[in-house]
Amino acid sequence: MEEKVRKRYYSMKERKEFRQLIIEKLEKAKKNLALLKESFSNDQNNNGTDDTYPTFKAFEEGSETLSKEQNAQIMEHLQKFIQSLNSALIRVSNKDYGICRVTKKLIPKERLIAVPHTTLSIEGKRQVEESKKNF
Repeated sequence: MEEKVRKRYYSMKERKEFRQLIIEKLEKAKKNLALLKESFSNDQNNNGTDDTYPTFKAFEEGSETLSKEQNAQIMEHLQKFIQSLNSALIRVSNKDYGICRVTKKLIPKERLIAVPHTTLSIEGKRQVEESKKNF
C-alpha cells in the first residue's frame, strides 16, 4: 500500500504565481490608499461654506465627521493590509510561504488564493479561536 507523501513546501513555480497575485493585490491596495489619502486631504481643505443655513450646516458637519472617521478606519485597515502583503512577499522569498504558523502544515492553495497574506490554515485558525475562548 503506497502512502501519499505530504508536501511540505510550495514549488518555485507555485511561489512565483503567489508572488504575482500578492503584487497585484499590493498595487491595488496602494492605489486605493493613495486615493483615500487624496480624498481625505481634499476634505480637510474644504471649509464647508457652500451651505449657509445653520440647520443644514449642523447635519452636514455631523455627516462629514462620520465620513472622516470612516475614511480614517479604512485607511488604517488598508495600511495593515499592505503591511501583511509585504510580509507575505518576504515569506515567498524565504520559501516558507504557505506554511501555517500554528499547525506547521501547508495551507491549501485555494485558501492562499482567497487570502494570500494569511499565515493560518483553517485548522490553525480554529485552534487560535479555541484558545481565545478558553481565556
